[in-house]
Amino acid sequence: MNNSIGTIKRWRVQIFAITWLAYAAFYFTRKAFSVAKLGIAEDPTFMLDKMAMANLDAIYLTAYAFGQFTWGILADRFGPRVVVLGGLLISAAAALVMGSFATLPIFATCMLIQGLAQSTGWSGLCKNIGSFFPAQQRGRVLGLWSSCYAFGGLVASPFAGWWAYTLIGSWHAAFISSAAVVGLVAVLFFIFQRNRPEDVGLPAVEPEPEPERTTEETCAQSKISVLEPLKEILRNRTVLVLGLAYFLLKPARYAILLWGPVIVFEQMPSVGKVGAAIIPTAFELAGLLGPILLGLASDKLFGARRMPACVISLLALTVSLALFMGALHTGSVLLVVVLLFVMGLTLYGPDSMISGAAAIDFGTAKAGATAAGFVNGCGSVGAILGGLLPGYFDSVTVFIVFAGCALFSALVLIPHWNSRPAGLRVESPFVPDQAMTVKPLRS
Repeated sequence: MNNSIGTIKRWRVQIFAITWLAYAAFYFTRKAFSVAKLGIAEDPTFMLDKMAMANLDAIYLTAYAFGQFTWGILADRFGPRVVVLGGLLISAAAALVMGSFATLPIFATCMLIQGLAQSTGWSGLCKNIGSFFPAQQRGRVLGLWSSCYAFGGLVASPFAGWWAYTLIGSWHAAFISSAAVVGLVAVLFFIFQRNRPEDVGLPAVEPEPEPERTTEETCAQSKISVLEPLKEILRNRTVLVLGLAYFLLKPARYAILLWGPVIVFEQMPSVGKVGAAIIPTAFELAGLLGPILLGLASDKLFGARRMPACVISLLALTVSLALFMGALHTGSVLLVVVLLFVMGLTLYGPDSMISGAAAIDFGTAKAGATAAGFVNGCGSVGAILGGLLPGYFDSVTVFIVFAGCALFSALVLIPHWNSRPAGLRVESPFVPDQAMTVKPLRS
């Protein structure tokens, strides 16, 4: 028995580490183009204006959103090992092609492929984590795990920039160096990753009983098994609300990621271009901490309820977004950095919680990847708006809209304040105060 407990603990550490590394790696090929833009703008042999670059970003984001809705279904059907490993390899290959051939048709095709390849990551890897950790631990586990995308975003750009403009002296190196990183991680993923405890001879963390079926029913079930998780998710009101909340939340994050330096430089030109590029990193630095704190709060303070922690954080985000433009107008670098840090802290926490732990919890083990893919797909549609709106409207209007979206996101979650996954609820009509007691799960 003790040997079995030790084995599952070791595998949990291993799965946590390799899936964390895999998703962080996706950010290297994801951010390669944003780094390469600096060199492409000055390359007389490859003429791409800002509008063309924006259109390429839109192609990527649209493909990414589409992929979120589809790969989760396939990850539930075939397992994360096949889906995510394929995504890593294809993403690396597309980046390598972009670093080797500079034509608009090739870039457009590769950005489409990148969007589809990188969208394999979130839903599949969330399902992978959910298969090894019980629900009452997922808040803090996925909170800590979600630091992968903040870390990836922080490290990927300087890494690609160093290779491209310091070591090699060509924007092509931004793509090639990033492709090498993702290719290496794909090899490690193949070696160390497994889909579920049963694959290594361990019992399931949360086994789902299968109903008895006749042979005819089993054959019929196999024909619809790919779409059945999606049908189940579309009937799940809580997952639909999570999708709406994430759609409203995502534009602010992507606007800051894609337009942060531009917005800071426009409002505070005295900091210079380098300063304008550095200041928004406070937002991503806070992203390392936000998911961890919110995950701990949801498990420890709110008894595996995800919504209270998200609602409180979103209300704080609403205030910080509303104050941001005013802070820029003061010209105080310290105030802007502090506010960006608060925005990152209060945005990345519910971002990871809604698309990760909450989606897996309410999607259940059977449709966890489909739920994570659906919720993240809704958010990815919002991300397209986050990339477009700052280019069409003034920054003050944009951030007022983002503050309103954050507030509305909090409001749609409030009715689900006490929601928990069905397997964790014990309801008593006689003792209202105990209606949400967590039911122990075996692991």
